[in-house]
Amino acid sequence: MATRPISPEDHERIADAIRAAEAATDGEIYCVVARSSDGYFAPAALMATLGMLVVSLAVAYGLEAWWLTIRLPHFVIAQLLALACVLALLWALPGLRIHMVPRRLRYQAAHANAIKQFLARNVHRTAARTGVLVFVSIAERYAEVIADSGIDGRVGQHVWDGVVRDLTAHAGDDRLADGFVKAIGQVGVVLSEHFPVTPGDINELDDHLVEI
Repeated sequence: MATRPISPEDHERIADAIRAAEAATDGEIYCVVARSSDGYFAPAALMATLGMLVVSLAVAYGLEAWWLTIRLPHFVIAQLLALACVLALLWALPGLRIHMVPRRLRYQAAHANAIKQFLARNVHRTAARTGVLVFVSIAERYAEVIADSGIDGRVGQHVWDGVVRDLTAHAGDDRLADGFVKAIGQVGVVLSEHFPVTPGDINELDDHLVEI
């Protein structure tokens, strides 16, 4: 997924896209991009420990098959030293951890972060409950669109899935800013169909991309 930093010019493009989309609707669009949704030390350490146990059993059976013996205290000490080295490596190289975590757990962490941002950024506090969060977590290669209750009951999940597919495709080509601009336009069209702008509409959320 995207690795290049989002430039100030891209931030301004995204902000302009939000303002343009919201000009035709009472809805609100909020965008967040996270470099990562978790540190993953604990799950990576767990996977490393399980891996060490499996390797230790294989080594023990191998030694027995070759008629070799090793004293139990020495074997346990070797296990502990090997595990300590692996944990130290995980501590020193945070980027290594996520590769040891199953995809399902990575997606769960990213989804939990999306929900957290939806609530923390007050996307759920708009007057008509028509806020929409466009969220990307780069390390997990994950994107999600979360719509508040005012519009979620009117729009099928397949619509948001289509937005996510386009967004992740752009991010995969390292064009994350372009992906956000397109996603904002798509969400704006959906919002304008169900909640067209009315006189006196006020802007309830900031019109910019938040990086965390």
